[in-house]
Amino acid sequence: MSGTPDGQGRAPGATLPTITERSTHPSAPPIEVSAGAPPTPAAPACAPPGAPRGAPGTPLGAPPGAPLGAPPGTPPGTPPGAAPSDYRAAFNAARLAMAVIDREGNVLDANPALGTLLGADPAQLATRGAAELAELREDARAWSDYRDVLLGRRERMTCTRRLHHSDGHALWAEITVEPAPDSCSLLLSMADISDRRDLQGRLRHLQMHDPVTRLPNRNLFFERLAAALEAGAYDRAGTGRIGLCYLDLDGFKAINDTLGHRVGDRLLRAVAQRLSECAAPGDHLVARLGGDEFALLVRESSGTEQVCELARSVLAALQRPFDVGGQRLSVSASIGVVERPAAGTHTTWLMQAADTTLYWAKEDGKARWTLFDPERNAHRMTRQALSSTLRPAVEREEFVLDYQPLVGLVDGVVRGVEALVRWDHPQFGRLSPNRFVSLAEENGAIVPLGRWVLRTACRQARAWQQAHPRHPLVVSVNVAVRQVWDSDLVADVGTILAETGLPPRLLQLELTESAVMGSAGRPLQALQQLSDMGVAIAIDDFGTGYSNLAYLSRLPVSTLKLDGSFVQGFRAEEHPNPADETIVRALVELAHRLGLTVVAECVESAEQAERLGRIGCDTGQGWFYSRPVPPDRIPPMLPACPAVT
Repeated sequence: MSGTPDGQGRAPGATLPTITERSTHPSAPPIEVSAGAPPTPAAPACAPPGAPRGAPGTPLGAPPGAPLGAPPGTPPGTPPGAAPSDYRAAFNAARLAMAVIDREGNVLDANPALGTLLGADPAQLATRGAAELAELREDARAWSDYRDVLLGRRERMTCTRRLHHSDGHALWAEITVEPAPDSCSLLLSMADISDRRDLQGRLRHLQMHDPVTRLPNRNLFFERLAAALEAGAYDRAGTGRIGLCYLDLDGFKAINDTLGHRVGDRLLRAVAQRLSECAAPGDHLVARLGGDEFALLVRESSGTEQVCELARSVLAALQRPFDVGGQRLSVSASIGVVERPAAGTHTTWLMQAADTTLYWAKEDGKARWTLFDPERNAHRMTRQALSSTLRPAVEREEFVLDYQPLVGLVDGVVRGVEALVRWDHPQFGRLSPNRFVSLAEENGAIVPLGRWVLRTACRQARAWQQAHPRHPLVVSVNVAVRQVWDSDLVADVGTILAETGLPPRLLQLELTESAVMGSAGRPLQALQQLSDMGVAIAIDDFGTGYSNLAYLSRLPVSTLKLDGSFVQGFRAEEHPNPADETIVRALVELAHRLGLTVVAECVESAEQAERLGRIGCDTGQGWFYSRPVPPDRIPPMLPACPAVT
């Protein structure tokens, strides 16, 4: 390397002039590097955290972040060639609160805006740490992000912190820490967002509260519920349980419809006030979920009794009359109560359980509270599962028919059989009719199911007739009233009889007393047409319905089946009930005078059969003769069934 000086009188590789030196020689020519001369050395790296001031990487006498060779007082981040006074003036005049900090988090300089924001002298702020000014240690995530920026593992961090002014009032600030340009120091900035935060709070309050009752609305309720479930699962200091009272006002719609929505809203506000009073001692959350539905959330429940006691107090409070605009109004409420461990409980499940329990309370008579019962709920879930799979089960032919003999009480001869449907469910096993027939009537599946039962029973009866022509059996099939209304029963019966070849006289259709009571129009016409075809009509469970005997003269009935409750009084081991025998004797005599035959159900002993036969009953059915059996068990009973003596 030659020792030829450059244009400024410095040897190649010598230190560049400082900003101050360059500013005193405005006409100095630009720096030139001779061909072959080595480049100007790069600025040394920033000092790592913990290095003493003046360590390599920071020019002695200059603040961290100043350009290499910059004199003391040069603001951090000042690029070469810029006037330091301009940067200092901009830093001090900025409305954004700022501070320059080193890699250890020490405040090197603070502008007046920061002093105004915190209510302190900017010069005194330089003696404190940035984490202390911004209160970063109180937030674990903010503190971690801040440390990552100091160590160079993160380029920038932003957080929102609640700070305290020196006069005691609190403020919200958005904190940003990032490296200063062309500097080894960092820039901390604080933007006062208190007004924006207050506005957001007011908007959130409006969004999360019901405008009529001022109670928390559905959104806030579910937010608090989710938080309670999450906390309850992990907070070992609490009980780890949660309770919920879900209520609905009884008869509120009538008040709205008759007195108007204005009165209805006033009543809702009065209800909300009483609910809040009930919840206040335990600091429970009260929310309006919509309409006339409210919820009381019991966080950290001490047990079922606490939630039930809350439900009792709410019920009692709402039963007191309300004075609304000079009008005295009375309402009641139905309340569903759920209480359980928070761990493992999901929001959706809890609300479904509460809604189900509220439905039970209304179903049980309203103006009451009902506690969630897992066993009752399991039964309900089973009903739903059965209801949803009924129609596909008919298509898959999962049903079978058993037959129970109808035996003459005098001679003991099998006169006929009653077809009883069973469901061979793939999950729940064989189900009796009382498990699914009512469901089929509710959802309409009874029509295809009843058609299948009728066809299968007629086909089986025809097979018995052909195999045992000397012992013709009447097959009795139950018919739901919905089959008469929702299908053309007459056409179905005619088609099935034609398909199977079964004579109409060997078919009997059974309808319950309540189903045919008051029959008129289409049902009566259908029954009459069936009777005209030669099909017998029987009234099942006679004596348990309306017991209006007038309809017996209008309906084409051929048989009465006495309900088993009358037969209970004929047991020999019990004291005979004279009233039962008197009623049965009167019914039998009346039926015979009308030309009807009488069948006694639930015959379980020889004594019952003997007494029923003695007073005139024609046929008996029950376990004394046989339980319902598969069709192949019926033929052996025909020649071997002994007469009752």
